[in-house]
Amino acid sequence: MKKKVDTDATSEVLFASTRVRSLSARATLPAKFVRMLQRLDLARRFKDRSVAIKMHMGGGIGYSTVHPLFVRTLVAQIRAAGGRPFLTDGSEAVDDRDGLPRGYTEEVLGAPLRPAAGVGEKYFVRRRVGYRSLKEVEVCGEIANADAMVVLSHGKGHEDCGFGGAIKNIAMGCVTTRSRGDIHSIQEPDFAWDREKCTHCYICRDNCPGDAISFSAKGEFTLSFSRCRYCRHCVGSCPTHAITHSSAGWKYFQTGMAATTRAVLETFEPGRVLYVTALLQITPLCDCWGFTTPSLVPDIGIVASDDIVAVEQAALDLIDQAPYIEGSLPDQVNMGDGGHLFERIWGKDPYVQVERLAKNGIGSRDYRLLSIR
Repeated sequence: MKKKVDTDATSEVLFASTRVRSLSARATLPAKFVRMLQRLDLARRFKDRSVAIKMHMGGGIGYSTVHPLFVRTLVAQIRAAGGRPFLTDGSEAVDDRDGLPRGYTEEVLGAPLRPAAGVGEKYFVRRRVGYRSLKEVEVCGEIANADAMVVLSHGKGHEDCGFGGAIKNIAMGCVTTRSRGDIHSIQEPDFAWDREKCTHCYICRDNCPGDAISFSAKGEFTLSFSRCRYCRHCVGSCPTHAITHSSAGWKYFQTGMAATTRAVLETFEPGRVLYVTALLQITPLCDCWGFTTPSLVPDIGIVASDDIVAVEQAALDLIDQAPYIEGSLPDQVNMGDGGHLFERIWGKDPYVQVERLAKNGIGSRDYRLLSIR
């Protein structure tokens, strides 16, 4: 549910718009981003502290992740404030150098890159969650042992939770692969394969990040649940809808993400986590698909806040207020009726995860939007 912006709310969300009011470099988004970061008093938060910049580095031939220019700017501002920044993402992304084609290197960004859970994902700490089947999660060691964190997110759609922003960046990106699978499995998915509909194009197999799908010599579909991450890429990518599963548990998934996010944030002292979300190249799919589809709406800008709930609420509101670009959806994805743009696309209310986190006492859904000039 969209929340009306409350100008009397205590939670502030800074907003740097892509709109250019004059033909001057100072009027463009990168310059506004610098002014945004300077307004946030980074020295108070990060001076003499190690600062994990948690971001998704993408994969494959995707090009819609946060541009290296903005990452480099953030690194430079943290260093100028006396902090010791490093970039981190899921171990696979850093180990496999998935970020290299997108310019995510120490030479370009100005800070080292570290696998969030170490090589082979053996560096983590366990944190209790206690929601349905999710008893605990393995929080990546580089996250747990950092003094502070900037959650640098790319706002976009997500087939499992409607929206992928700061909550998704933490819940899916600050834990090990095993825990990501555990969070996905809260949905209690019941996969089914329809032999008659299957054309054996193998798109499902090729889009499976866990290599859990195979076909026998006779063309029989096999899903290895020991390797399955429950990401549903197979369901979303099948052009004939031959693979289905019960999606009734998507609210469980969003609630599990909110609970995991809370467990990760409890690692840090109050005031040591900053949320920055780029609302640029807003596509319907998560960047983990490894390719990029057209933007659903025009580029909006960047939002930032101390309050994760407020920044997520503001991001979703801004996306829903933007004009939809006709013809931007992939052909096999259909637009429904009613609700937020992402709910019309994926049939899932993207505000549920925000509501759940707010009920956990983490932040406020009411916010004041302050524009950076």
